[in-house]
Amino acid sequence: MPPYAFDLDRPSDREEKDDNRKRARSGIAPLQSLGQRDGRPPLHPLPIESVPGNYLGGQPLSGELQVSDTNHDSPHGFRHQPVLLERIVALFTPVPPGWLVDATVGGAGHATALLEQHPHLKVLGLDQDGDALTAAAERLRPFGDRALLHRSRFDALDDIVKELGTTPVSGVLFDLGVSSPQLDRADRGFSYQHDAPLDMRMDQRQQRSADDIVNHTGERELAGLLRAYGDERFANRIAKAIVRERPVETTGQLAEIVRDAIPAPARRTGGHPAKRTFQAIRIAVNAELDVLPQAIDAGLAVLQPGGRCAVLAYHSGEDRIVKARFRHGVTGGWKGPAHLPPPSDIHPTVRLLKAGAWTPADDEIAANRRAASARLRAVEKLAPTTADHDSTPVA
Repeated sequence: MPPYAFDLDRPSDREEKDDNRKRARSGIAPLQSLGQRDGRPPLHPLPIESVPGNYLGGQPLSGELQVSDTNHDSPHGFRHQPVLLERIVALFTPVPPGWLVDATVGGAGHATALLEQHPHLKVLGLDQDGDALTAAAERLRPFGDRALLHRSRFDALDDIVKELGTTPVSGVLFDLGVSSPQLDRADRGFSYQHDAPLDMRMDQRQQRSADDIVNHTGERELAGLLRAYGDERFANRIAKAIVRERPVETTGQLAEIVRDAIPAPARRTGGHPAKRTFQAIRIAVNAELDVLPQAIDAGLAVLQPGGRCAVLAYHSGEDRIVKARFRHGVTGGWKGPAHLPPPSDIHPTVRLLKAGAWTPADDEIAANRRAASARLRAVEKLAPTTADHDSTPVA
């Protein structure tokens, strides 16, 4: 099969249309189309800010904090169990020396292991959560100037690496979704298992919160959000119940409203009845799916040849976007029939490292149940001279 004919889950074009039809029912902006660049919303990077203990324009990190135990309890409440850790460390083993951008550094579980195992790498960690960055700074202190941290959302990735002069980079890692520490801290309002104010902001500097969506979104639009971002089959019933019970003040109250709106037989299967609603509201609050396509494209663009990009996704909406953007790189954006060669000016820019996704083993899921839905996909950047000939997966 010629390189341009490799088909990475080709039906995702249909899946993208299905997603956009769900969004259109309530006036939600559609996801980015493959290859569409000019029509993207403008990039508004958050301020690039130093965090306590970083190495930008200041003193090297110092101290004797032990970071080799990736499951230690942070004084800032970040107990981090990085998912598919060994696989991710292995994926970045052969990349050229240089900077690796951990675009969602969180508690620095992956970053710590990568720095420990790969002396040829440095890590630039990005996160919009100030608590996460404080915890990450503590864990990365022993690595001195091999670690930089910046408070920013990952869709500003390309601007940040250019400003810091770290481009091109050797690797990019995205670990998407909400972290365990964010779920476990009741005051953040992410979890249906705690009673707390409706918040769900990953960046607590932003104004829009879950309260705004739950209490100030029209019923039709709210139902559309639940369908598009949560695949919630009872979206209309739940939206109607939420509107009827307003004002909704806490996560506990919201979880109870959702539970009561779902038919009893459906409540007995599939986990907590409110999990899809909470997921959908969190995604909407943080615009997670809206900024993901441009963030992945930015990550691929700043890679040097031989560099790799890996993405951990935890639900179907994220994973469809990852597949679509990787396929765009594998095909060079060619959307014609797979059996026909692309035009001479279209070239693949990456190759897949696996035809499909890596998933956690049973023992990892047993130790960390939140890893169960994880899907890891990865690509390698091609040199311009070989891009025409080598885009097939290597594993």
